Amino acid sequence: MVVDEARRLERAFYAQSTVDVAQTLLGCVLVTAKSGDETRGRIVETEAYLGPDDLASHAATRRTGGATAMWGAPGIAYVYRSYGIHVMFNVVCEQEGVPGAVLIRALEPVGGLNLMRDRRGGVPDPVLCAGPGRLCAAMGITLDDHGHDLIASTTIWIEQGAGIGLVLASGRIGISQGTEAPWRFFAGGSRYVSAHRRGSPV
Repeated sequence: MVVDEARRLERAFYAQSTVDVAQTLLGCVLVTAKSGDETRGRIVETEAYLGPDDLASHAATRRTGGATAMWGAPGIAYVYRSYGIHVMFNVVCEQEGVPGAVLIRALEPVGGLNLMRDRRGGVPDPVLCAGPGRLCAAMGITLDDHGHDLIASTTIWIEQGAGIGLVLASGRIGISQGTEAPWRFFAGGSRYVSAHRRGSPV
């Protein structure tokens, strides 16, 4: 698989405030290349998770195992299983030693749709990648992708994209603590957003 290095996001992009990265990732394109088959999805929804003071973040409750990736180099994939069921794909942000990660919550499928449909059992296109577990299934992202360097990997990376127009923010969803923080960002008017399409313009 030939990677367009001119479009791949560089480490400096991720080495910023987690909240800023969560916003600027909107419109970028997540790419996977597994067994020679490429899938692409335009990022339309993200959530920012910060350090130990953010009670919704793994950095507040986990200091061992895979969660140590949150303190690692920016641009590393942090992949874990939620509730023992769904695989969740996150991107590590901030400077190394400062914990932070962005959860990719939803994608607009833009490449490899037939493969995505096969992986997801023929569900309607708007829900192929509408949710963090769904997008991982559609894109073929597994726990084996944990720790991959998105700046160098030939199987998973993120490319520059086009602007998305209206960016909305809301409280984070699917969690029990920290829901009041307005760190969920999504493309206004997109039918590919996972749920709860009401928010305030950024």
